[in-house]
Amino acid sequence: MADTALLPPTDGIRLPDRDRTRRTGGASRADASAGAVRTAATGIPTDAAPTRFRMLGLVVVFVTQLMLVVDASIVNVALPDIQKSLGFTPVGLSWVVTAYALAFAGLMLLSGKVGSMIGAKRALIIGTIVFIVASAAGGLAPSAAVLVIARIVQGIGAAIAAPSTLVLLMANTTPGKQRSRALALFMLAAGSGGAIGLILGGVLTTGFGWEWVMFVNVPVGILIVVGALLFLRETDRERARLDFGGAVASTLGMVSLIFGFTTAASAGWTDPVALVSFGVAVVSLVALVLIERRHHSPVVPLRLFSGPRNVAPLVAMLLVPAGMFAFFYFITLFTQQVLHFTPLETGLGLLPFVVTMVTVSQLVPRFLPRIGEWMVGAAGLFLLAGGLLWLSRLNEHDSFVTGILGPLVVMGLGAGMTFAPITAVAMDRAPEEHVSAASSVLQTMQQLGGSIGVAALTTVFVSVSATSGETGGVAAAVLGGATFVFIGFVLFAVWGSRVAADREDAAAPVAH
Repeated sequence: MADTALLPPTDGIRLPDRDRTRRTGGASRADASAGAVRTAATGIPTDAAPTRFRMLGLVVVFVTQLMLVVDASIVNVALPDIQKSLGFTPVGLSWVVTAYALAFAGLMLLSGKVGSMIGAKRALIIGTIVFIVASAAGGLAPSAAVLVIARIVQGIGAAIAAPSTLVLLMANTTPGKQRSRALALFMLAAGSGGAIGLILGGVLTTGFGWEWVMFVNVPVGILIVVGALLFLRETDRERARLDFGGAVASTLGMVSLIFGFTTAASAGWTDPVALVSFGVAVVSLVALVLIERRHHSPVVPLRLFSGPRNVAPLVAMLLVPAGMFAFFYFITLFTQQVLHFTPLETGLGLLPFVVTMVTVSQLVPRFLPRIGEWMVGAAGLFLLAGGLLWLSRLNEHDSFVTGILGPLVVMGLGAGMTFAPITAVAMDRAPEEHVSAASSVLQTMQQLGGSIGVAALTTVFVSVSATSGETGGVAAAVLGGATFVFIGFVLFAVWGSRVAADREDAAAPVAH
């Protein structure tokens, strides 16, 4: 996997000569322009594959990422109908969402390592097949227990497939405009998936019934599997034994940590189950560090956390989803319970955010050569925090237009400028031999951030709602989300600037 680390695009994210030479296996610019640049993932000249096949392969990667992210939120709008149909208790209903997140994030670190050992393409196909079967079972679920089990299996399939998406994007693109645009589209799928899930969930639930928020994955998943077989090239497999101790410690640590946050959100931070879960998580993660320090092929390479330049983008990617949870969850709550929107109206109300984000994310690569990824990312984080801060001024007299529309547009602008630059910096800082693990860690951070947002902001919502009403609780939770994102802005602005400073000697683009 040595050379599948993110090669920042030549029209946006620059590399010094020494980095470009290192990441292309020592190939000269003359070699590159002659089509000799090779992906270490395949050992095949990237120009050997027809451009049309490469682009179709990228479509497969984008759709996979979008499907997995959408599924984390698509059921939210359908929850009232699911509760009525299957007889969920209020506490049990939360597990329809939690079960997926728990399995997805809990297994992500392990599955990234497994993917590097069996091949990223094979891992994506296996994970998608598991996801398809679980989705069909969920739509046919005759009881609450069967649906929760199906959601767990969905999360397992998602965890197997997800780390491979970014690795395959790197292996199936060449440095320059192609990779820059591909990365922007990839992060558009990741960043907008939550909102698209709410929109799609509203349309499907209103038009066809809650079962179709599960069934919709079946045809999409089949197309992904067929497309992967036809258009994606396999990556080299890592020839190493599985780090069993690291696998157990990482899985137990992440599952316990996320379960602890989830329990704290519903039962309080002093709940014995939550405290035990946090304790198990701490012990497991400490054990993971001790194990990985000695293992020659670790599940979680500690070099990914070797300095603040490496850590800051990862922490920023943790904090952004924590803040965005305030947006997706609590605005859904406000529109349905205060403004009395239907599920479909709630979903369509998010279109200004999605349209703005889509538009901006396609313009961002044009500014990166002149401005740099750190400044664009920092500006995006600032706007995202500002939009959440504006949204936190909601009151019971506000309508959608006066209280929500403006912040939606600002947040869409910020989100469109945020995800691709942060991902680029985080992946570029990763040692080239650990790119698959870096992809896993980055996506784990996103999932963990959502769980932290659930726990912390729900606590804020419940506490404030008791004295200031539901609208006050929503406003306070959104303000907490703005705080998360602002901390991410500070970290990325400070350490991102140092990354950019190291790149001032960037050479001319590699031709291809």
